[in-house]
This record gives sequence, C-alpha cells and structure tokens, in this order.
Amino acid sequence: MGRSTTHATLLVLMMFSASLAGCFGEDNSSQNLTQSDLEVSPSVWTAGEWMVVSFTAKSDLSLFIPHFLKDSSTNYLQNGTIIQMLNGETVDIDILPSARLSNATLFIAEAGVDVFPIHAANESWGTWLARGGASGKLMSGAIIQSANTEGGVFSYTQPTNDSGDVGSVVSIRIPMNRAVDSSFEVNQGQAHTKGWVDGRAVYDWVYSITDETPDPLDPADGAVGYLDRWIGNGNPAYEDAITFFSGVLEGYGLDVTVHRFQSGVVWAVNICGYKEGTMYPDEWLVFGAHFDIAPPAAYTPGPDIPGYGTRTGAYDNTAGTSMILETADSLASIDTRRTMVFCLWSSEEEGLWGSTSWTQEVADMDVTVTNYVNLDMMGINWPGDWVLSCYIGPEVDPDVIDQKPMYELAEWVGAGQLGLEKEIANGWAAWSADGESAMWTNNYEDTVAIYESPTARSDHDPFQTNLNTVTMGWNGVVDGYPCYHRDCDRLSQMESYMDTDDATGEQNLVESFDVVAWWATMTFLTLDQEPILNAL
Repeated sequence: MGRSTTHATLLVLMMFSASLAGCFGEDNSSQNLTQSDLEVSPSVWTAGEWMVVSFTAKSDLSLFIPHFLKDSSTNYLQNGTIIQMLNGETVDIDILPSARLSNATLFIAEAGVDVFPIHAANESWGTWLARGGASGKLMSGAIIQSANTEGGVFSYTQPTNDSGDVGSVVSIRIPMNRAVDSSFEVNQGQAHTKGWVDGRAVYDWVYSITDETPDPLDPADGAVGYLDRWIGNGNPAYEDAITFFSGVLEGYGLDVTVHRFQSGVVWAVNICGYKEGTMYPDEWLVFGAHFDIAPPAAYTPGPDIPGYGTRTGAYDNTAGTSMILETADSLASIDTRRTMVFCLWSSEEEGLWGSTSWTQEVADMDVTVTNYVNLDMMGINWPGDWVLSCYIGPEVDPDVIDQKPMYELAEWVGAGQLGLEKEIANGWAAWSADGESAMWTNNYEDTVAIYESPTARSDHDPFQTNLNTVTMGWNGVVDGYPCYHRDCDRLSQMESYMDTDDATGEQNLVESFDVVAWWATMTFLTLDQEPILNAL
C-alpha cells in the first residue's frame, strides 16, 4: 500500500476542533495597521478564474490568504498561506478566488503574527465577519503558519489550539465579478458561462451527447449525439460512445486506458484517464461517473410513461458523464502530488459491474486509492425545488458522523467557498426531520443536504467495500423522478423539472451544474494536498 498521510496541512482542517479559549483582540484592527497598509492589485478580482495578484506591504506585516493558490516553486496548489512581509516588499501569487462569492477576503496583522482566527465550517467569511469573528467575540478556531514540507516557497497552515500570541487582525474585502459570455441570455444561464470550470460547459456537453437530431450517415445510433449507450456484445452505439469519450480524455493529455472486462457472458468497458502524480504517484485520487444508460426491458407501468429504458439518459447519467468531461479538462492542466484518475464506468445500471471490476483489480495492486468522488444524477436539484444531496461514506454508526473530516470538508467548500450557508442549514433540518429517502422524492425549496449515506446505490459503493475508501458524491431527486430509467429522461424533461417562478429550467440547470462542478473541483484540489483516509 502507499505511504500513510498523517501531516495536517489542509485549511479545511482548521475548523475541526471546538471553539478555542482566549481571543484575538477586542476589535478588528491590529495595533496601528489599516487596510491601506496592504496594496492589492488588481483591486477588483475575477471570480472563478486563476489570476496573478500582486501584494505590496506598506509596513511590516503578516498576511493571511485563505484562498486556493499555486506555489511558484513546485506548481502544486494549496489551500491558503500566511506570509511575513517587510515594508515595500511585493509578492505575486497565482490565486483561484471563489466563483460564487461577491467578495474575496484577506487578513493582515502586525509583523511576526503566525496565528489567525478562522470561520466555522458551515459559514462564509462574510457571515463570520458580520458576527464579530475577526475581533475574537465569536471565535470558531485558529490556524498557524507551518513549514512547507514539499519544497515550496509559500508556507502551509494547520490548526492550532494556541491563540495566546496573536493580536487583532484587519480584514480586507476585495470586490469580485464573474465574467460572462454575452452571447447567452440571462435565461440561458449567462451568469455561469465562464470560469475555470462552469455550468454552461456541462450543459453543452449534455446537449451534445443527447442530441437526437437524425444523422443518416451514423450507422451506430442514427443520431448526431451518442445515444443507446447500453452495454452488450456488439452494440455499435456503445462502441461508438467508447471511442468518442476515450478520444475526449486523450485530447486533455491524459493517459487513457479502455478496461474491458467480462460479467457473465457480457463484455463491458470502463474508460479511465490517468495523470501521474509527481510526488506520490502510488496514491490515486479518483473522479468517476457511469456513462452507460438504462437498457430497454419489459414493460414497466407508470403514470402515462410506459416502458423501461432510455435512448439518451440525460439525467442518468449523461449529466455525470458531462461533469467528468468538464472538470477533467481543467484539472488535467495542473500538476498534482497524487495521481489523478478520471473514470467513466460501464454497467452501473446492471449492478455496479464496471466500478466493482476496477476496484477489485486495483485492490491487488501496490497503490492506495485515497479518495473517490462520484457524480451520478445531478441537475434536478437546487436551485430548483428539489434537494441537492452531498452524500458521504462509508457510514457505520447512524447516530454519529463517522467521517467527520470529509463531512466538514463538504461544509467548508459548500458554505465557505460557494456561499450555500442558508441552503445547507435548511438541508440539515430537512434531513434530520425526514431522512434520506425523502431527499430523493420530495419537493424542497432552497435546500442543500450534506449527510452520511447508508445507502450506496451508485459507483461509490465498491470503493467503500473493496478499497476502504472515504467517498463523496452528489445527486438530486431520484425515485421521485417519473422519468427515472425511462425513455422520457431527456434534457427537455430535466429543464421542465427545474422551472421556478424566478428562473427558467435551463437557467437553473446551468447554475446547478455550476455549483456541483465547483464543489467537486475544490474538493479534488483539497484532497490532493491532504487526503482524508478512512479511520474506521
């Protein structure tokens, strides 16, 4: 097995301990420091895009940057840093601000300060500041500057219980705007059409893959898109999709392998793109979604929806497949410590055959799958009148949170980076009152639920059972969707389910895809810096 990861460097881990004793000062000024003691250029940031930011100190000070950034020496990404700066010194840093917040937050303190307060997992910096967090009145935790053990120039941070040496801090709020593609209308999801990842790109993949426009020159499925992706010996549409998807991943520069395996008398396929990690290549971080769709079978009664099986499988699971294609495009462009693996599983609908076969093979290899991120059936959820579920496992004891670090990572990204504080609070209340099955069937407004799931109905199950891997995934309505595994599972049907009083179905669907794409991407970046291993 791979090396054990025990060092604590994640910014997300800063909030794991309970509130600390002591305080960080009685106001949010540090001695005589003011916001003018730090010059930041540009003064307005572009949300959701990598950008070079210049910081110039106008006096000796300590600077805390709680954002994803790239170390200029190693090219690795890390979740925040603390820098000691001298008067007149300028530091240029590649930073990835949140795509969904209107302000970025920085902190300065007097020179030599290496401990800063932080917000709770389930809130944003804005909420924390508004309730007096920077002044120490309602402190959630603290982080301390620590050595970069990977040869980088920027220090790491880690949680600490020692708050005795810190003075007051000055918060600096940087306004942010997200760029948009003006060729789209607002009701087409214009607000989420640009970024390092973006929801419109996911939508466009779904549209392209499920395009039923007749194509008489396509002998596989007779359509422009990639339909009829049912497993089976000699299904030309299945093979056509395999060729297409593997070609897309190869185009990203990934080392693509088409894993063919046999289940009974049927051959099936997994498509996986690999990018080897440069520090821990035998530790694998896996992103996965199944690309197969429900095959035609016997008549299944339903409300005016006869039959079973689908040609397009827009929701289940072209949406997840499209999410893999969009996020892999961005993530394949960066250097990572650990090996990244992007997989499109086959035969999920037949009983998780693809992911089961792959995990069984990997279990016999000298590698460790540190974490797995699953993408299956997302889109018909928040901001529509349905729950966006973020499910974590494995769960052992239903009365406690078994995977607390992963749970709080989900909160840290969802609330702190994406600004879903209110929706996550609503989700906790709904899940506590109604349970998991209700999240998959009932209407809920403004609800995002994070919970440990005892029900593993998708490809995360083999990772938990065969590899003892901690997993995270997202989905929307499941059993409450009348087109589940049926021919009406089309993009137009998804849009109709996402119509609300204040936005079109297309607009809401694009935003939904955007939220999950960013949540998954930021989770992936964090887990590359510090995996969350199963302690059970």
